[in-house]
Amino acid sequence: MDHLEVPQFLGLLVLILGAAKLLGLLAKRIGQPAVLGELLAGVILGVSVLGLANPKSEVLHLLAELGVVILLFEIGLETDLGKLIQAGAASTAVALAGVVLPFAGGYAVCRLLGLDNLVAIVAGATLTATSVGITARVLADLGRLQEAESQIVLGAAVIDDILGLIILAVVGGLTEGQTISVLGVAKITGIAFGFLAATLLLGSLLVPTLVRWFSRIDLPGTLATVAIMLAFGLAWLASAAGSAMIIGAFAAGLLLRKTPQAHEIEKGISHLGHFFVPIFFVVVGSAVDLRVFNPVDPANRQTLWVGGLLVIVAVLGKFLAGYAPYWFRGRKMVIGVGMVPRGEVGLIFAQMGLASGIFDSGLFSATTLMVMITTFLAPPLLRLLFPPAPPGAEPPKREGIQDLVGEP
Repeated sequence: MDHLEVPQFLGLLVLILGAAKLLGLLAKRIGQPAVLGELLAGVILGVSVLGLANPKSEVLHLLAELGVVILLFEIGLETDLGKLIQAGAASTAVALAGVVLPFAGGYAVCRLLGLDNLVAIVAGATLTATSVGITARVLADLGRLQEAESQIVLGAAVIDDILGLIILAVVGGLTEGQTISVLGVAKITGIAFGFLAATLLLGSLLVPTLVRWFSRIDLPGTLATVAIMLAFGLAWLASAAGSAMIIGAFAAGLLLRKTPQAHEIEKGISHLGHFFVPIFFVVVGSAVDLRVFNPVDPANRQTLWVGGLLVIVAVLGKFLAGYAPYWFRGRKMVIGVGMVPRGEVGLIFAQMGLASGIFDSGLFSATTLMVMITTFLAPPLLRLLFPPAPPGAEPPKREGIQDLVGEP
């Protein structure tokens, strides 16, 4: 399935999009976010059931990457940069706690089980990841993106992605036997945060003029095309600068939201999102291998035992991180649950451990089990804790984000 002919590829797209829409609709009918149905569609089409969607297929990987870039661009278009900045201290506290607590817990569990020090470090690093795409999609489906809790989660997710890049670089160096220096880590950190700050500063000066100029062109779809070019361009620059593509795409959305043409741009981009975003979630779900749940195989019993402990640490670490900003007077449980899903980010860490020979197949399966459970756990829990906002509803004025996140 790695080398698809065009007719096969078109047929596979029909299956992926059809299954995503059908199961997404069924999920909504039972009161769950559509993303849960899309993830289940991936499981059914993926490696452990029908075997039709291969998550390692290069073309599906590219389509999925486009999906997550467009998703984060759309989320940026719906996010108030002012509120995001006001939530900065709380977001930073959540992000830092959300890295330290799972890492420490995962490292401790692996060492107590007698695993090697390097294995414990890589396993702990796998637990630090957060998949912002899953939580952001759920919050958007629920109409809750403007709530204080959502702004904190989104801000924490951006910082978490930068921290994840740093950890990924460090772990990558360790797996290759390199010596990690303080200067090297500081350089990665500076580049990541510097790129985001420079993009928002320069973009706020240049983007409004650019959009105003292109809005005068009397050609249908011009603004949406320019907007997606900006999103892809900043995603590419972010990657070239050593940061994450989704940070560039998110920054593009934040910049365009402030323009008078934001609504027109959002309307045009949404059509792309309806096609590419479900593919991303189906591909994430297709990597799930249900065979690791089979307790009949003795090897799976050890996998389930280790994986179960990692799941507990992974969930508790991120959940407790939601309580890190002690001064925040909103729903900290929502923040904690929003940080739980690992998704494709956790799988990247696990795959690195396997490819380097640090993880054996059992430990890789255990970490994959952790990724699976945390990914599927968050959407229904968020729906339970954060019911959909009534159509047209605004966040309560008396609980404005300035009051909720104001430090003591």
